[in-house]
Amino acid sequence: MSATDVGGTHATRAVVVGGGIAGTAAALGLRKAGYDVTVYEAHPDTAEDIGAFLTLGSNGMRALAQLDATDAVTAIGFPLTSLRLLDSRGTEQAHAPLGEVTDPGLHYRCLRRGELNAALQREAARRGLPVRHGVRLTGVSEGPGGVTAYFADGTTADADLLVGADGLGSTVRALIAPEVQPGYAGQRIYYGYTATAPSADPTGLITFVRGAETTFGYAVSPAGETYWFARVDTEALPADASAHEVDPREELLPLLAEDATPAADIVAASVGPVLATNATDLPLGSMWHTGRVLLIGDAAHAASPATGQGASMALEDAVVLAKALRDRPGVPAALAAYEAHRRPRAERNVAVSGGISRAGHRSARPGAAVARPADPDAALVRQLAWDTPLSATPPEES
Repeated sequence: MSATDVGGTHATRAVVVGGGIAGTAAALGLRKAGYDVTVYEAHPDTAEDIGAFLTLGSNGMRALAQLDATDAVTAIGFPLTSLRLLDSRGTEQAHAPLGEVTDPGLHYRCLRRGELNAALQREAARRGLPVRHGVRLTGVSEGPGGVTAYFADGTTADADLLVGADGLGSTVRALIAPEVQPGYAGQRIYYGYTATAPSADPTGLITFVRGAETTFGYAVSPAGETYWFARVDTEALPADASAHEVDPREELLPLLAEDATPAADIVAASVGPVLATNATDLPLGSMWHTGRVLLIGDAAHAASPATGQGASMALEDAVVLAKALRDRPGVPAALAAYEAHRRPRAERNVAVSGGISRAGHRSARPGAAVARPADPDAALVRQLAWDTPLSATPPEES
């Protein structure tokens, strides 16, 4: 099967704006579907050190497998196969398998966001996919037969399709749907690492703590490094970073010290930088595409991090988009099919994750939205399976 445009002419050129997880994965999928793809990234390099750690769910790993990129990602990070819940006294409340534990290629994976970006970009380079760094989008114009991207350096790019994969602060979204703005989801999120915190926890385990004032989570790598996060119910950080000069450790430690858990010791032992950010999301029902311009990943459906599904949802997007363009007759029809398949699932994640964040850490069981049953979702498996054609609408809506 090949990508075709309206009237049977071949639609083979795609511009992807954003070289992060969503954009690079989309480029891998589009190349597999037969497209000539170029990625344009505003950052001057791979941004390997930018961002916090994340977890890829079994669904995200399944999507990577359909992009033939499993090996590129399992070369970094470490697997997670079980989840434990502690209360503020350190008492274990639950301990259960995490994700699809029977298939090592589908194990949850803990890794740094920048390392995942870099790994996907290396895989793109290995396949001969061009990624142009330091190129910032400034404008887009559409016509019935194509789309043109305009960049700050004065260059342009013509294509049959432009994919906006440029994250929460998407320039592409600002150009096609300027009224859509992210909102604060009620929590600040803190991330850090330490190689010196005392911990007897085995690798492969992620622990969530429902503390008196926070939700805290951590996992220990095979090298003994502890990756941790905390969610705190409070006002948003100011937009002007210089207006907030408090060390994140100073904010966190008094809250964590109330609990008889490892959390305070882990944070106190973190000698590297601690990242603080706002939990934000996009409103449901926002525009995802025009005729030949499509938003994917956080640019389309950013969710608060409570479910831990942002990166996995972006990888799912990449596979379904590639299949839609491969299987549906023309770019507009393909984008409509893509949205029909993806919007219900992606927006369910936005709603669930935002509900957890806005309800506060006392109202939701930590980790409940992260843990996934061992048996995969059969409909999702079919949707992601590369050799299964993508219908115009999901079967339940046909």
